[in-house]
Amino acid sequence: MKLTVIIVNYNVQHFLEQCLHSVYKAVKNVEAEIYVVDNNSVDGSVAMVKQKFPEVLLIENKKNTGFSYANNQAIRIAKGEYVLLLNPDTVVEEDTFEKTIAFMDAHPDAGGLGVKMLDGKGNFLPESKRGLPTPSVAFYKIFGLSALFPKSKLFGKYHLGFLDKDKTNEVDILSGAFMLMRKTVLDKVGLLDETFFMYGEDIDLSYRIVLGGYKNYYFPETRIIHYKGESTRKSSVNYVFVFYKAMVIFAQKHFSQNNAKLFSFLINFAIYLRAGTAIIIRFLKSIALPAFDFGLILIGLFLIKDYYATNFKFIAGGSYSDTLIKIAFPVYILIWMFTVYLSGGYDKPIRLTKILRGVFVGTGIILIGYSLLPEAYRFSRALILLGTGWVVLSYLISRIAFHVAGFKSFNLNPDKSKRIAIIGKQEEFERVNNLLKQTNIQASFLGFISADESGNGHVNYVGTINQISEVIEIYKINEVIFCSRDISSQGIIDYMHTLVSADVDFKIAPPESLSIIGSNSIDTAGDLYIIDVNSISKSKNKRNKRLFDILASLLFLVLSPVLILFQKNKAGFIRNVFSILFGVKSWVGYGSEKQEHLPKLKPSVLSPADAIKNINITTDTRNRLHLAYSKDYRIQNDLNIVWKSLSNLGK
Repeated sequence: MKLTVIIVNYNVQHFLEQCLHSVYKAVKNVEAEIYVVDNNSVDGSVAMVKQKFPEVLLIENKKNTGFSYANNQAIRIAKGEYVLLLNPDTVVEEDTFEKTIAFMDAHPDAGGLGVKMLDGKGNFLPESKRGLPTPSVAFYKIFGLSALFPKSKLFGKYHLGFLDKDKTNEVDILSGAFMLMRKTVLDKVGLLDETFFMYGEDIDLSYRIVLGGYKNYYFPETRIIHYKGESTRKSSVNYVFVFYKAMVIFAQKHFSQNNAKLFSFLINFAIYLRAGTAIIIRFLKSIALPAFDFGLILIGLFLIKDYYATNFKFIAGGSYSDTLIKIAFPVYILIWMFTVYLSGGYDKPIRLTKILRGVFVGTGIILIGYSLLPEAYRFSRALILLGTGWVVLSYLISRIAFHVAGFKSFNLNPDKSKRIAIIGKQEEFERVNNLLKQTNIQASFLGFISADESGNGHVNYVGTINQISEVIEIYKINEVIFCSRDISSQGIIDYMHTLVSADVDFKIAPPESLSIIGSNSIDTAGDLYIIDVNSISKSKNKRNKRLFDILASLLFLVLSPVLILFQKNKAGFIRNVFSILFGVKSWVGYGSEKQEHLPKLKPSVLSPADAIKNINITTDTRNRLHLAYSKDYRIQNDLNIVWKSLSNLGK
């Protein structure tokens, strides 16, 4: 056996499917075995592998054991002369394995090898080649010197920016996304260190290969696509802590005591600096738009008040009460903004109709409240109505201005702005086109670029694959979908690399798959087009769920004298009502269990399993119920679960 390919998977079914398609093309002329080690995924990954890739050697873990442990499970039983650790969010070229194995065969001093990696837009990923993160190298990276001087031999050692990315070179560190190693070397230097759960294990093993007397090589004569960030959002606070803590473990293991202390100090400083910055930036981003709206509306209301008072209300003299105005105006604005939020006016993509609906509902609430106030506090209905006009204008003008300025998140018609070209043969074009129709994607233009001459005459035909550059320019294409059944992985990567400057997004449609996969930047997780589901993570569903919790809690509070008689835990029932009213809990969710692989929800009193009576629910069944609940949320589901569990509201 020449090669063992090991892929560790955790809830990335669609990426794994695409990866395996490319791997099977690449092992056509190589004697190889393929392992998939699944770390207790609940997204259907295991069933997909069994159904579509029955030849795969599948290891099903009953818990998430971590990257190192899972890889070691397969390495210990691997039969290949070479072992390849491969991420599931990758696509390899058809000759990748042949070329890399030939290089390793010709270089007996090579213990490990990495390849040229491109992101989902065809850009080179600098972590394809890395230096050893010594304290000085870490210092230069943490404080941005490596980014300022990437090609410097002094400051650019982390990503070895001074080495030509198109030439084979000896390097210190390989990337765990593609890590080809000699099995005999692993037997000598040891397997992955399981102290590292997710990050740092590739750095540790690469360094031990060098310490064992072997060399690591960067080999750019073949390429892979790596959809960076699918498992973890790189900008998240959690990632900062986990990644940098792994660096501390590495330093304590390999550096002298003094160097390890210095390294640990730098890393801990970087952790709190980066984490603090991330939290502040996230907070500022979250309040920036509401704060802008509040300020703009408030300025307008005061200008309207002054104009109306001078020219209409108090022509003979007098003025509105400043104290009253300073209280009333902020309250009015908060009501308008809250109803716009509830209406979906702050959701992306922006919909002006939702904003208008929210403003008018807010005005109705303000007028009703105004009519209930004592006479002394009713200063002017006219200002409320004039203010409504200004609120509408301020929202419309600002959103249209943001749209005209080119801010993507304020694109007033984002679906229609997609101009998509599908590249393949006619049969695959029809399949992918039908798949797009079942998603929430509505393109303003959809063209067929034929992989051969057979598509000429089709109603959507715009040219052949050899004319791709001209088609993109003439038809203003901003997204290209490759049908991987009809185009080789190498061909796809070639075209992506050639068109990298064209400002086009790329996606790949694997054969016989219900997914279309791509990535728009190296800082974001891979993007998926799949048949649309009503995920609980959608803004409108989060909002609806919170409204359900509030209304249900208020109803339970009113009916508590009767409901409490049926509760198994009466004190718990009252406690839960107030916990949910104040947003600490939710009535329905995943219970008290943490579901890291599903959209985040508050701890809940009930879960979908509570609606199933007199049946022993296994952990696996419970996880699948949680997955189904999160993927297709309906208020009716919450109503049904609460109704069937009325006596358990005090859990």
